[in-house]
Amino acid sequence: MRRETAGRIYLGGHSYGGRQASILASTEPGVVEGLLLLSYPLHPPQRPDELRTAHFPGIQTPTMFVRGTRDGFASIAEMEAAQKLVPARTALLPVSGVGHELITNRKRNELPQRLVLAFLSFINNGVA
Repeated sequence: MRRETAGRIYLGGHSYGGRQASILASTEPGVVEGLLLLSYPLHPPQRPDELRTAHFPGIQTPTMFVRGTRDGFASIAEMEAAQKLVPARTALLPVSGVGHELITNRKRNELPQRLVLAFLSFINNGVA
């Protein structure tokens, strides 16, 4: 990708895709300028002792997590605790009333724009 563009490159994914993106960023520092992890599967539902965070200390990339407040793969509090394992700058955007899928009929029109604006603000350190 670096041969194709001189611009900034961001990587993200939903659930397992986000997990894979974060693993790549932890093993290849500098491969991207930012991560957007939607519904990161912190642990299997109802198994909070099986954390998927072993690679978090290797993430040197600014990382924004987006999590539904009803997501069975981690609570907001669990995600906040896990973020502290990432040495890079992080942010968490909770999405009220939704689960792991994030986009529902009720959120279909508003959520994508909200996510993009929040991520751009995060990447630009709060400067639009």
